[in-house]
Amino acid sequence: MKNLNVIRRELHDEILREIDLSREVPDEEVEEIINRVILETGKRVFLSLDEKKSLMGDLFDSIRKKGVIQALIDDPKVTEIMVNGTDNIFVEKEGKLFCWDKRFESKETLGDVIQQIAAGSNRVVNEASPIVDARLSGCRVNIVMNPVALNGPVITIRRFPDKPIRMEDLIRFGSITTEAVDFLRKLVISGYNIFVSGGTGSGKTTFLNALSAFIPEDTRVITIEDSAELQIQGIPNLVSLETRNANVEGCLPISMRDLIKTSLRMRPDRIIVGEVRDGAAFDFLQAANTGHDGSLSTGHANSAGDMLSRLETMVLMAGMELPLSAIRRQIASAVDIIVHLGRLKDKSRKVLEITEITGYGEGEIRCESIFKYDGRSLKRTGELMNTDKLERSGFFEL
Repeated sequence: MKNLNVIRRELHDEILREIDLSREVPDEEVEEIINRVILETGKRVFLSLDEKKSLMGDLFDSIRKKGVIQALIDDPKVTEIMVNGTDNIFVEKEGKLFCWDKRFESKETLGDVIQQIAAGSNRVVNEASPIVDARLSGCRVNIVMNPVALNGPVITIRRFPDKPIRMEDLIRFGSITTEAVDFLRKLVISGYNIFVSGGTGSGKTTFLNALSAFIPEDTRVITIEDSAELQIQGIPNLVSLETRNANVEGCLPISMRDLIKTSLRMRPDRIIVGEVRDGAAFDFLQAANTGHDGSLSTGHANSAGDMLSRLETMVLMAGMELPLSAIRRQIASAVDIIVHLGRLKDKSRKVLEITEITGYGEGEIRCESIFKYDGRSLKRTGELMNTDKLERSGFFEL
């Protein structure tokens, strides 16, 4: 009795033996080899037309694409793919999470896909360097290998929309109000330093993209990310920088801190840091405090107040032996506004709070809420206190 999985594995090995790996082989030639091998196999084992078509697609995907998950990568409705070893693949599609009915045939097959993804972003992942962030055709990819991942290699793929989501879209989705968007538009144009906070999956990168659309087009902008995700448009003078891991060829790592320091020598008007999660927070605050008004960044936190506490902790991670009062003064001077996002029980993403950092006093960073989500909508709760930048830009009312 025939077993399609066994046949698929045998055909996969046979096809690889026939491909001339000493040269670059075009997809068309690979398809011809696959078709010929399947036809020859069909003379020995009965294969229906549907089985032949399935084998052709699966074999091409496993050799030239991303194996069994290629169909998910190609599906624009899929927003997240989570591969937990060879047996379990979970998918988020149209806001719903479910376990997919397909699996990788072996750890070797899954390992081949991982190496393809890593190599495509000029990254190296192995037992010596088992954690890596990479990019894949409009997606962000996180890979965790053995021995760190105890249940086998783990891949998490987050898809970004083909077209950047604009503020008009977020208004239509109910994520933010027109009044709040107009408020933020004036702040971005005027050069306020804005920090976007939120939990995992709350839409921080999407919101940062939408916010960046308000940056004047005659501005020189430098973006700094672990893996390039931002889709900033309409800025001709745009420079995108990406961190690099060390590799076996002797290339030294280039960290977020290295890139922020380098960016200051590139005459930026504004610096956008995709996400700060370590000592790079200190360098971002230094940049925002040294004439680079209008800088933007994001960070993980449960509230605007929690984001301030996390910034304090991250500055301490930089190894700077500064008293807490000095750190808090730095934060209060560098960050003007925190926009906090959240994901509600119905899976919708919303702006929950827009908070102004009004200064420092009595050992604490002072904050005032300007917009707050009341469970139904984002309501105005206060007025902007520090209006100097607005007035310099010609905005006298908010």
